Amino acid sequence: MINYKIRKRNTPIATLIKQYTDKKSGKVSESRREIQRRFDCLDWKDQKKILMEFLDSCPSDREWAYGKLYALWDEAFVPKVRQVWETYREPRCAWSVIRFFPVAYIKDNLDMFTGPRDYYFICLRMVEENEDFAVDRSRLTAYDYLSILYHQGGTISSGEARDLLFMIVHDLCVRGFSQNDMRMVYNMDEVVTPNEFRQIDQARYYLFTLGDRKAIEAFARWNEEVRHHILCSPEYKTLKEGVTSVFELQQRHLTMLRKYAYLALDDKYKKPGECDFLDEEHSLNEERSLDEEPQEPLDLGTLVTENSAIKNLVDKFDLEVEGAPF
Repeated sequence: MINYKIRKRNTPIATLIKQYTDKKSGKVSESRREIQRRFDCLDWKDQKKILMEFLDSCPSDREWAYGKLYALWDEAFVPKVRQVWETYREPRCAWSVIRFFPVAYIKDNLDMFTGPRDYYFICLRMVEENEDFAVDRSRLTAYDYLSILYHQGGTISSGEARDLLFMIVHDLCVRGFSQNDMRMVYNMDEVVTPNEFRQIDQARYYLFTLGDRKAIEAFARWNEEVRHHILCSPEYKTLKEGVTSVFELQQRHLTMLRKYAYLALDDKYKKPGECDFLDEEHSLNEERSLDEEPQEPLDLGTLVTENSAIKNLVDKFDLEVEGAPF
């Protein structure tokens, strides 16, 4: 006779919520896991009640609730979220505040939003709402500022457009970048240039849409100069020496790109003390350079004489070593 395991029956969601909110129930963790597992399939009234309870709970539970709030926003959440936001100022809570709170509240409390890209998303919201809002250029990166100009549908001079393109490259070089900052596909057998940056690819689209061709053409000429510098570099000549993986080859390409793109920038885009990464990076060719003094070949006879452990091994296996005194 086959014995089938009887599945555990679902506890009513109302019971789970009660157990979760009763910190003395001894079932807070168990009920939390079950609530989160079922959440997406629950009725809206239950989802709303759960989110309200989680917003009143510990930091990790609030973090979980913030992600759900953004997708399931309702005006009923405003009082509770405002209370939580003004108490804790947690970054993920800011997402919903910026996206859904009244514009007047955001304008009156700009100093509360200190996340790395909070101001950028505030600007996007103002553009979306057609608000009269003076953008503070100093609070935006070159890339984010260009994005705002694009969404505003405004105009831009060729000089400013060119400066923004080069500042995007500058910011990437100073910050550092990885494969994730590059376009999905590029030929690893060819030189990797600034054109392969995702942000540059998008920025050129913004400028093309805004009607500026001169900046794009100027950048293309500069990109070819960077390609030439990399091709003539000592690092490129030894690029594939000792490479053991595709990842290592990618890293060598990106290291060269960071160095020569930064060096090719006009001095007006650079700031004192920001190019320390050029001194910190090790040479891509870790093998001994051609002009380095060659090392003397290893003298096994001397090694056996000076090292008793090696001498014992030679004796044990009855080996003959030229130059050994036995």
